[in-house]
Amino acid sequence: MKKWSYLLFYMILFSSINTVQLPAKAETSCKITDPTGTPLNVRDEPNGKVINALKNGRKVYIHQISYDSKGRPWAKIGGYYNSEYRVWGWVLREFISCYNN
Repeated sequence: MKKWSYLLFYMILFSSINTVQLPAKAETSCKITDPTGTPLNVRDEPNGKVINALKNGRKVYIHQISYDSKGRPWAKIGGYYNSEYRVWGWVLREFISCYNN
């Protein structure tokens, strides 16, 4: 009985740890390619408040695609910074170029 208690404890412990995972299609890499040459604004939601900016050439992964009220595609992106993966937010999809690894 004690073995099962420990097993249950560890299952609950490890299932409650919040980790960020790469998107399912991580075999496709993307880069920021904003033609204006300025850092690309990252928003909290499609066409939302600016929360960050990323420079051209930054490698990113697309987690989700959504559309704003004008029908423009937005991508929820993430990537590595200081060896840690993080989800940054939303950018206009047209400013990201993707390729297969």
